[in-house]
Amino acid sequence: MKLNERSLAFYATCDSPADNAGFLYKRGERHTAYHRRWFVLKGNMLFYFEERESREPVGVIVLEGCTVELCDSAEEFAFAIRFGGTKSRTYVLAAESQAAMESWVKSLSRASFDYLRLVVRELEKQLEEMRWGPAGGCEGCRGSPSSWKPKPSGPEPWPERLPALPTVMPKENGCAVWNNAPGADLPPNTSGCGGHDSEGNPRLPPLPPRRRASSSEAGGTGAAAAESPSTFCRLHEQYGQEVARLRQDWLERRRGPRP
Repeated sequence: MKLNERSLAFYATCDSPADNAGFLYKRGERHTAYHRRWFVLKGNMLFYFEERESREPVGVIVLEGCTVELCDSAEEFAFAIRFGGTKSRTYVLAAESQAAMESWVKSLSRASFDYLRLVVRELEKQLEEMRWGPAGGCEGCRGSPSSWKPKPSGPEPWPERLPALPTVMPKENGCAVWNNAPGADLPPNTSGCGGHDSEGNPRLPPLPPRRRASSSEAGGTGAAAAESPSTFCRLHEQYGQEVARLRQDWLERRRGPRP
């Protein structure tokens, strides 16, 4: 992200809410005198103006990689913003009261993104402990926060299993042979429940016994089977004679009348 004086001045004076604002005394870099300035804290940027009504800030302090601590100074309620490094500048500020100093120290300490990152990590850790219990619990039972789902209250239901698809029954003379189906040779379940086989699939209900034809039905069927060849031959002979007669008539009409 590129920043210039115009963008910084616009951000400092725009209507966006400030995290903190007020008068502080700022010690000069070359001179030890303190000057009263109007400070505005927005995010991790601390702007300071000559007056409260000023249109542009005099300077800006980027609060990254710094520490805020109390310090000894000629001014009362003084604190310092220190950066790491030998050539880094230390900003010494002083508030007008004890309450104002505590408010500014707290606000400046929480302004950096590093602090916000630590806060987010700590909150995620606390949330995970609330969901999965203390850290001394079973590590194997703990998962990532994104994969956590609330468990329903009450007894845990059995996992649903889809019923096994019926196998294709072999056929004999166009009729399904039920006795050849898997599980047909098993003893019938007299408990009234289908149960499950060794693989956990639902067992098929017991099949009804095959209905055998009675002696009268068997005799009728046999008679019909015995009569069917003679009936077919008789019909074939009748229609064959009629076809032969019609063909003879057609041939005679084609030849014309005899002389």
